[in-house]
Amino acid sequence: MDISARTDYAVRAMLILAAAQSDGSGPVSVETLAQRQDLPRKFLEAIAADLRTAGLVTSTRGARGGYALARPASGTSLGDVFRAVDGPLAEVRGLRPHETAYDGVAEHLPTVWVAVRAALREVLDRTTLADVLRGDLPEHVRRLADEPDAWLNR
Repeated sequence: MDISARTDYAVRAMLILAAAQSDGSGPVSVETLAQRQDLPRKFLEAIAADLRTAGLVTSTRGARGGYALARPASGTSLGDVFRAVDGPLAEVRGLRPHETAYDGVAEHLPTVWVAVRAALREVLDRTTLADVLRGDLPEHVRRLADEPDAWLNR
């Protein structure tokens, strides 16, 4: 799985907004979001627009304006953010995994693609911004990350 820069930046920006929500500091400007995580401001503006369109953030104009989470951090999953900026979690040649079909030796491959999507959902849809912000990740996520070879390239 390739996590795009767009998704990485979106999640990092959303974590800043979650922290602002937690401490009651109000809307956060794109400039502040960009500075706090060393992100490209122009790229972040486009990402913020996608997050707003998806209903994950609200925007306020003016000198004290900026972006804020549209709902509690505990009600916003990482999967929500992924989908808002990059579309479906898993696609195979532009198709959803359950839409694929093959003949012959590959006839059972769609089941594997669906299982891959289910595994992504298991981690991303059951991990919220609040979980990441607190560092209190769900048990199944910690268990996967604690596997002996989880941190190794292959």
